[in-house]
Amino acid sequence: MIDLRFVRENPDVVRASQRARGEDPALVDALLEVDTSRRAAVAAADNIRAEQKALGKKVGKASPEERPALLAGSQELAAKVKEAEVAQTAGDAALDAAHRAISNVVQEGAPAGGEEDFIVLETVGELPTFDFEPKDHLELGESLNLFDMERGAKVSGARFYFMTGFGAMLQLGMLQLAAQKAMANGFTMMIPPVLVRPEIMAGTGFLGAHSAEVYHLEEDDLYLVGTSEVPMAGFHSGEILDLNNGPKRYAGWSSCFRREAGSYGKDTRGIIRVHQFDKVEMFTYCKPEDADAEHQRLLGWERDMLAAIEVPYRVIDVAAGDLGSSAARKFDCEAWVPTQQAYRELTSTSNCTTFQARRLSVRYRDENNKPQIAATLNGTLATTRWIVAILENHQQADGSVRVPAALVPFVGTDVLRP
Repeated sequence: MIDLRFVRENPDVVRASQRARGEDPALVDALLEVDTSRRAAVAAADNIRAEQKALGKKVGKASPEERPALLAGSQELAAKVKEAEVAQTAGDAALDAAHRAISNVVQEGAPAGGEEDFIVLETVGELPTFDFEPKDHLELGESLNLFDMERGAKVSGARFYFMTGFGAMLQLGMLQLAAQKAMANGFTMMIPPVLVRPEIMAGTGFLGAHSAEVYHLEEDDLYLVGTSEVPMAGFHSGEILDLNNGPKRYAGWSSCFRREAGSYGKDTRGIIRVHQFDKVEMFTYCKPEDADAEHQRLLGWERDMLAAIEVPYRVIDVAAGDLGSSAARKFDCEAWVPTQQAYRELTSTSNCTTFQARRLSVRYRDENNKPQIAATLNGTLATTRWIVAILENHQQADGSVRVPAALVPFVGTDVLRP
């Protein structure tokens, strides 16, 4: 959730953020109205309780003649207190709902607009040229026995697959390299649970507009995570952290699950858009004033991994309308996919400011030892989709694929051959 005091003091900024996202600015006015009503209900309840307390003292001191009338008044006030408390509870619920309806405030400098309105910040590497007709990643993967889509569909349905042979080694090697780089940069490595409680999923902002993407186990009331960002965000929920020595950084290696609702017919070929994949995700808790610098560090670590797999890519500043509800700013790295003649997202790093931590009650102590809301950030360090870019950019005329040098020790060969 965004800072309610900020909304009270800067409603026009929040309305502008809503418009930049393509969301309803009237939600800001609705929140302010509910906030005013709720504060009035709290004040009314406090006043009646004060009256009740004062009357109680009078009853204790009253003469036998005065006491019956005072007791009758006390009972009347008790009924009013219950009514006031019901009104206050309703006000609290209405405020929470209105508060949660508003997405994070978009950071100044982020482009407005939708999915196509991003800004390209930098393009890295030369696009490959081939003196043969390049194959797409699915054709390469099947001819090299790296994955099996047909049997994946037989076992689990569409958009599932088996990683096989050197394909499994390629994925494991890529994720292991990411884990090593994370550890070398001060991250604590984690293998988190992939089933989380509703309050954790909601706390990270994934049960809003995109809740249809999330798998829910109704009998257990647990959610399968679409990213290890979710359990890592919940790791310190309800805690006060020591951030005096800098950010707390975690890297989560997990399987991830997405229903891909609403994407029927889009990227159904191969392993670009699937229901299950593996990923190493970075996650940081830091002081809000350190968040922008930390965001750039996360982007730098992503770029280091992309350099290791030797693929051309570009960095984009994602437009406000394409941000998740938790993110105030997001940078994506998109790798070139030769057969599509297009760049496709491989990494994403988001600055969620205090939005998630406020929902999850993650705090730190400032220089005056007062608890303050922490900031959270996340970023992809490697994921199954990267195999698409590796195969297509490093393919050779004989149908083989060169393995990037950084991955050779993990894969066990420098060339994947038919």
